[in-house]
Amino acid sequence: MEKEKLSKLKLPDAPGVYFFLGARKEILYIGKATSLRSRVRSYFANDIVEKRSPLIEQMVALAKTVEHTVTDSVLEALILETNLIRSHKPKYNTKSKDDKSYNHLIITNEEWPRVLVVRGKDLTEKYSSEEIKYHFGPFPSGSLFREAIKIVRKLFQFYDTKEAVDAPLSKFARGKIDFNRQIGLYPDQQNRAEYLRTIRHIKLFFEGKKHKILAELEREMMKHAKLEQFEEAGRLKKKIFALNHIQDIALIKTEHHVYRDEKSVRIEAYDIAHMAGKDMVGVMTVVESGEANKNEYRKFKIKTLTDANDPAALREVLRRRLEHTEWPYPQIIVADGNIIQKNAIEGVLKEFNMSIPVVAVVKDERHKASRLMGPEMLLKQHKLEVLLANSEAHRFAINYFRKAQRTRALQ
Repeated sequence: MEKEKLSKLKLPDAPGVYFFLGARKEILYIGKATSLRSRVRSYFANDIVEKRSPLIEQMVALAKTVEHTVTDSVLEALILETNLIRSHKPKYNTKSKDDKSYNHLIITNEEWPRVLVVRGKDLTEKYSSEEIKYHFGPFPSGSLFREAIKIVRKLFQFYDTKEAVDAPLSKFARGKIDFNRQIGLYPDQQNRAEYLRTIRHIKLFFEGKKHKILAELEREMMKHAKLEQFEEAGRLKKKIFALNHIQDIALIKTEHHVYRDEKSVRIEAYDIAHMAGKDMVGVMTVVESGEANKNEYRKFKIKTLTDANDPAALREVLRRRLEHTEWPYPQIIVADGNIIQKNAIEGVLKEFNMSIPVVAVVKDERHKASRLMGPEMLLKQHKLEVLLANSEAHRFAINYFRKAQRTRALQ
């Protein structure tokens, strides 16, 4: 799609969901935005590859137009995006079809339904299909989803403890429940019908049907007003106002933070360490915006090998890493080695249908970097960051290997 077509789209400066469409009007990509105008324009920047990925650049080139749906809030844009991705499964959305790490929202099929946030891997392990009444998700951004749930809780009071309401509880837990019941934060048998209506409203809200909730509340408000039950009518009026003016400033800030992180260049470096195949480990280190991000470092104990085979170990590590689709994807991957290690990583990326440039750091006999293998332009722009990531990976791998050795010796 040409940048010149943007001016004809008349995108509003409002929250919503956008759709990149192909030649046959097929949906290539779905995204959400605080400002549709600003977000869609960002896809046509000259440095789109560095800020996003080669895959997204390819998607924009194939797109013929962009359509959009405006929402009343960023919260509703987040929910709508999730529902649409789940139903349409666009080719260029990098969400795994069988991901087990994203957050899901479930409403349990119990006398007092609970509203629970559940990891994908726990959906089938901890809950049967009969135990789940409604299911929404997956929601890929953990930070955004956590903020979203906080906002939803202000709109609807719901029960979300680990145990069912009627489950046997300790004296301490029962006392806590009794206290929460007294202050209106826990369902009481006398208001079960009201609680079930709240659950139905939560279901409608996550289905993107807020208008149905508002219509019901407005009818009820008018009924109470006619009966001169002004206190109840006033309570409903406040609820209607809250739904029409969702306070999602915290969500907007988090969304901006996530997007800013997307635009920074993330480099992931991998290294393998062992002693003749024993205590074999692998590591991932991360450099973002030129600095080591040690909170993102990861360790991998090699599970599939007993003999020395660095390329095979590297393939195992990368496969396991790519299964964690809740982790941000890198713009560059760095291998410690030569063409063999580079090919091993590129082979795994091909398996996952991903296009991420790979750089190999070739070492001399003293294990010092002698040359870099990879795209020339990329190496010119990020040589120092690549070397930093590689150096950190080697250091981190050696430390992890020594710890594994000590653990085995003690055993």
